[in-house]
Amino acid sequence: MMAALVELGRDIVLERTTAASRRPRLRAGRRQASVDTDMLAAAKARRAGGESPTQIAKALGVSRASVCRRLADV
Repeated sequence: MMAALVELGRDIVLERTTAASRRPRLRAGRRQASVDTDMLAAAKARRAGGESPTQIAKALGVSRASVCRRLADV
């Protein structure tokens, strides 16, 4: 009986390990960008319309620094 419980426990651990290895991961030391491509397009359009980075950031719900950084990359 005990052997069956131990084997079940090992199977559960193996299942979890396999599932975790299949999950998508971020690269070490990197975070996902807070401003994606759709938001960048909206920010560019707003900037062309004369809005300030502060106004754009408030409208998109991201930080002013993120908006400035992404608009400077372009």
